[in-house]
Amino acid sequence: MPDSGRLPPDERPAVPTGSCNGTKVCKAEKTHCATMPAGLCLDMQRMARTGMGEVVLAEGKDDERLLHAVTILAAEGPVLVTRVGEAQGRLLSAQLPDGEWWPEAGIFAVSPPRRLSAPFSSEGEVLVVTGGAADLPVAFEALGTLRFNGIDAGLVSDVGVAGLHRLTPHMDALTAAKALIVVAGMEGTLPGIVAGLVKAPVVAVPTSVGYGTGLGGLSAILTMLNACAPGLAVVNIDNGYGAAAFAVKMTRSHRR
Repeated sequence: MPDSGRLPPDERPAVPTGSCNGTKVCKAEKTHCATMPAGLCLDMQRMARTGMGEVVLAEGKDDERLLHAVTILAAEGPVLVTRVGEAQGRLLSAQLPDGEWWPEAGIFAVSPPRRLSAPFSSEGEVLVVTGGAADLPVAFEALGTLRFNGIDAGLVSDVGVAGLHRLTPHMDALTAAKALIVVAGMEGTLPGIVAGLVKAPVVAVPTSVGYGTGLGGLSAILTMLNACAPGLAVVNIDNGYGAAAFAVKMTRSHRR
């Protein structure tokens, strides 16, 4: 092995040559890739490989790339788009009128198995819990992702530590859930408390909600990472999608 740590030339994986135009699928070394004129490379085999299809992150994409990505994926099956802004939501709704746009969650979905937005049950196989109503956009992203993936998901909102007695009426639902996603900003205490009350695994989601020394969610994520209660996993700040994806895989594994 050279000092650089790189593989010798004869051990490096072959790099595919040539290019793909339009929606043609490139196949090389069992890697399947659809490359569009907009410069995107969609992972068309992700569903078969991981059990969850590619999700389009709308944030940072221009209209051309966003439409190319969603349209081509939609030709293969249901598509979930996250971090959808107001103008992007209007654009997608106009171009794909059969899709569902949920502005509060920043989600757009094509051919979801069920309606993603309200009404919500306060019970479910996976329960999303929020510290405050200000955490709802992140919680909705998680909830919509769960429902898009066919998970029976419920919502318990605004039960944070400033009035912890509000959690008590929901204890039966909390203990019955197979997994919980607990979303909180400020100091981020709620996930650790919930994890100390239930047998199910808890996925903690810090949000950027809070004042000065909250540092845009940094205080909350540090609290969650240092939680004493066992069975608690933490995702990145405002990452409702990531928490839901983890819960989807965990729940499906539990069913086997």
